[in-house]
Amino acid sequence: MQQRNRKRIEAGIGIRKLSLYREETVLELGKAPASPVSRASVAAVVANPWVGTGVTTDLSAEVGEVAPLLAKLLTDRLIDALGGADRIEAFGKAAIVGTAGEIEHGGALIHTPYFGNLMREFLQGESIICFADTRAEAGEELIVPMWHKEHAATRSHYQTVSARVPDAPRADEIAVIAAASTGPRPHPRIGDRATDPAITAQTLEAVLS
Repeated sequence: MQQRNRKRIEAGIGIRKLSLYREETVLELGKAPASPVSRASVAAVVANPWVGTGVTTDLSAEVGEVAPLLAKLLTDRLIDALGGADRIEAFGKAAIVGTAGEIEHGGALIHTPYFGNLMREFLQGESIICFADTRAEAGEELIVPMWHKEHAATRSHYQTVSARVPDAPRADEIAVIAAASTGPRPHPRIGDRATDPAITAQTLEAVLS
């Protein structure tokens, strides 16, 4: 049943391709991390519903139809790839718009509650989801930032994953990307806001002068 629903969603929103990337850091400078960490990104290459429309076009109707389905589709695959929503600790999102579209078209599919709120809920997070977006030729790589899904100021989880679909997006497409990690960077050791000293320009006056 779940597989049939996925296929129905894919067909209903004009998805041409789904691309999944997963990596696990085994060693960093010859030393294993305290616990194995996996990162993954899932890209859905979807027809841009606004190609050929003007810059004053209302995007809301298509957003309400397409973005929630993308949120469900992408997070389902992230959860499958990383072993469950409870194992995911960091997340991020991105969009690459083909050259016939606007950056706003990518924003429409990732920056509204129809995508962001649902992605956060499906991945059991609380933080605002950090993001990247661009307009590019097919095959261009985009670096997707991530941070902790519950505590955005947790520096150990500031990390990135590269996302690229070799033949996408075509000019009239958008590649929408969801990314996640099961843990922090290897060997994190730069502290956190809970342990930071109070640093201002005044406290560093002697160093800066």
